[in-house]
Amino acid sequence: MTSEAGSVRAVIVDDEPVARDAVRALLAEHASVRLVGEAANGRQAVEEIRRLKPDLVFLDIEMPDEDGFTVLERLGPDVPPGIVFVTAHDRHAIRAFEVHALDYLLKPFGRPRFAAAVDRALDRLRALDALTLRRTLESMADDRRGAPESTVELTGAGDGESESFPTRIGVRAGGKVIVVDVGSIDWVEASGDHARIHCDGRAWVITQRMHVLERLLRRGDFVRIHRSLIVNLARIRELHRDADGAGTVVLTTGVRLRVARARWEALQKALRMERG
Repeated sequence: MTSEAGSVRAVIVDDEPVARDAVRALLAEHASVRLVGEAANGRQAVEEIRRLKPDLVFLDIEMPDEDGFTVLERLGPDVPPGIVFVTAHDRHAIRAFEVHALDYLLKPFGRPRFAAAVDRALDRLRALDALTLRRTLESMADDRRGAPESTVELTGAGDGESESFPTRIGVRAGGKVIVVDVGSIDWVEASGDHARIHCDGRAWVITQRMHVLERLLRRGDFVRIHRSLIVNLARIRELHRDADGAGTVVLTTGVRLRVARARWEALQKALRMERG
């Protein structure tokens, strides 16, 4: 995740010098984060982020040339794993959630709120030390060859015969493999080219795309509710439909997830609900 032990590389992007000064001063209080660059507009941000390859970016949304969302679109696969939006407006919060920002800081903010945002970002970034899901699953399969009930492997496109689906998957963190019961997964979200698995109050980031995980979890227990979200049906507590046809699900943990308009009917069908 980082180029130096214990150091997360950060970049500040804001067109207001005073705002950059404030973030820089507060960031100096966090020894585990190292400021490596700043940008005063969207075009400069794209150049600096591609050049410096930071782990974490404090990104203003409304800038004169290109807004923060446009910066992320232009970066494409070069989007850093950690994005914290810093803005004076709360109207962008839902869109920020949809691009999986780690936090959303409203100006003006104080030291406690900023510290909470940094802590949240660092917790998420530490999960990136996990190896790829495919490599972990292959390793577990090699170690347990001959024990069908514990072998975990990615299934390809079906050939007409019934496919077997794993009851456990694994992620490697450091020198150990964390075995995760599929049934304990609350939800899965896309994170750039990676995916983040949420279960038991923890999050594991794996370098695997959503369509692979959707196939892996295709057992009638999970449903894709958004192009970047897969949810465990057993964890859904409430559904809220919006006027535009989209909506929200509330999980048993209290987490709220967006449901795309085009996915609502599939969600109701998966839950075996009458159309409302």
